[in-house]
Amino acid sequence: MSMGPLLTELNRPANIGESTISANHDKSGSGNRYERYKAVVDQLVERTDFALADLYQACNRERPAFVTRLVNELVETGWLLRENSSPSENYRWNKGRGEFSASRWLDEKMFGTQIKESPQHDRPRERLIAVGPENLRLAELLAILIRSGRPGESAVMSGEKLAREYQSRLQDLPSAGRGELKSISPAVDVTAWCQIMAGIELGRRIAALSERSAMCRITSAAETIEFCRKHFARLASDSRQEEFHLVTLDTKNQVIDTHPITVGTLDASLVHPREVFRPAIKDAAASVILVHNHPSGDATPSKEDFAVTRRLESAGELLGIKVLDHIVLGNGSASSIREHE
Repeated sequence: MSMGPLLTELNRPANIGESTISANHDKSGSGNRYERYKAVVDQLVERTDFALADLYQACNRERPAFVTRLVNELVETGWLLRENSSPSENYRWNKGRGEFSASRWLDEKMFGTQIKESPQHDRPRERLIAVGPENLRLAELLAILIRSGRPGESAVMSGEKLAREYQSRLQDLPSAGRGELKSISPAVDVTAWCQIMAGIELGRRIAALSERSAMCRITSAAETIEFCRKHFARLASDSRQEEFHLVTLDTKNQVIDTHPITVGTLDASLVHPREVFRPAIKDAAASVILVHNHPSGDATPSKEDFAVTRRLESAGELLGIKVLDHIVLGNGSASSIREHE
């Protein structure tokens, strides 16, 4: 077998204009792709309009095909407009599209749903470990709960969108439905919504336990109202139905625990003494506080509220458990039935 053709092929000089440059670009592109995109975008944001030939010259270290592809992506997404009347390829920014954020566009382009590919100091979980959860922004906390995004929208971007929407009304987030959050960010699927709601509820329960452990004796209607307003804040702000709860106290009027009793329209037939005093007996409570909300927002006690109170007071006397008060919660207000008697 003749080796002549094979040796000729092996000894042939490489085509510097094609294969070597292409190989170098492929190698550098895998490690420095973000920097390549950023270099071109940095040149773009300095211009209100430009000719493609001028951009080639400004980015002379990059291949024209790469620059053209990036420009076309911005045209397709509506950020750049092509000047069709010009004999050369001229472009300008589309002011009607809004303000272009280079960093946000690069994150969306390069990282997509992968937080792990972003710079380490910008990853919410790494920042939480480094500086603690109390030092994270709302957007970062939400991004950690969302965990993963979807093509075109990372968890970080999703967290930013939700934070902008709820920053000034964070109290509304617990009652946000799946559809509402998904309309703000497509990255909030069922799993992400469940994680957000679970995180909120866990925080509520921990706060309630901390508050309960720090609670001093309840010796007046004012202290009763203050405790109920803080501990049952969700009833006043979020609940769309009437809910009836019970607070159990020991012989020193210190809070033992709280218990949900019923959900629904409050009347004497639905709030049965057996259901109310069962947890009180289990807690060995000396007294109890009745609590319920008015979804209308008006905390003025109704005739039914007084009727329920009287019925439960009578049942409590038979059991040796005193009803200290019945607190009605409204939107930002609270009433003590004792003070209305």
